[in-house]
Amino acid sequence: MQFVDESSIHVEAGRGGNGVASFRREKYIPFGGPNGGDGGDGGSVILVADRNLNTLVDFRFTKNYKAQNGQAGMGQQKTGIGGEHLIIKVPVGTTVTDIDADEVMGDLTEHGQELMVAEGGRHGLGNIHFKSSRNRTPRQCTPGEDGDERNLKLELIVLADVGLLGMPNAGKSSLITAVSSARPKVANYPFTTLYPNLGVISVSPETSFVMADIPGIIEGAAEGAGLGLQFLKHLSRTGLLLHVVDIAPMDDSDPAQEIRVIQKELEKYSEVLAGKERWLVLNKTDLLLEDEANEVCQAIVDEVQWEGPVYQISAVMRDGTKKLVNEIAYQLEQNRMEMTEEVEPERYAVDEDFEF
Repeated sequence: MQFVDESSIHVEAGRGGNGVASFRREKYIPFGGPNGGDGGDGGSVILVADRNLNTLVDFRFTKNYKAQNGQAGMGQQKTGIGGEHLIIKVPVGTTVTDIDADEVMGDLTEHGQELMVAEGGRHGLGNIHFKSSRNRTPRQCTPGEDGDERNLKLELIVLADVGLLGMPNAGKSSLITAVSSARPKVANYPFTTLYPNLGVISVSPETSFVMADIPGIIEGAAEGAGLGLQFLKHLSRTGLLLHVVDIAPMDDSDPAQEIRVIQKELEKYSEVLAGKERWLVLNKTDLLLEDEANEVCQAIVDEVQWEGPVYQISAVMRDGTKKLVNEIAYQLEQNRMEMTEEVEPERYAVDEDFEF
């Protein structure tokens, strides 16, 4: 299935049904009073997050969505039937923006979460409402109101706890394959990954987390080069970034220089993303002898003056991946505890002489 993470659609809520002017007409009651009923409310357009969807591709083919109009009122004080709401399912992680107002309407981050994006028009009133002591036979009624109409931008940002970033061919796809049931395409050429992949890593029956792999980033990505920049937004919701580096490249590329390039591109894209916690994962240690791999890894760390956590792994051989996964799970749990930790309420001094 094609991965689409942005789309624009037009939504229109239903119009409210018109009120009606009618009068009671029965045998032996030739001049009955007003009995015109109200119209029904127009249907609204509602977006609902669905975890079974993972792309916005359907919105590339269907751009216009309209809810049902309300039914007009009827005689005998019968109210018209309200228009049926239009339910549109979108993937979890979809951000909705009103294009014309240039403001975010909502962020659907949980399965089943709803967002009304266009409210149905209010119903019109029947002439029963306009009867008075001075006007016994009102012929006045009101039309239903138009429903909301909007141009929306839908933007999917995948929800993951951990994000992988690095140059093409660094071994990101091999890593997510080694630690999860995800099976992205893996091959010995750049840009094997063309769209984000998600993998669920189960550390224990009670503990798991989601890892996201995006296309590799190259120098000049901030100016549009390569594929990775357009997908960097998918790392914005992660709690931890793993910077995967190939320590034994087949060409003459310098791993330390590649680390600096990625850092530079992150800073160009977003200071917030560049400031996220990031661990250095030195991959493909199986291509070197153990002592040589240790020396190369230490040289890389020294050259870039890396101060954060460093892990040496071989994703293909699954060497060092278990330790990495366990420490990720521990760190994520620590982050959650810090976020949910209750703040001690501020205490104020009380004047004992004050009379309540």
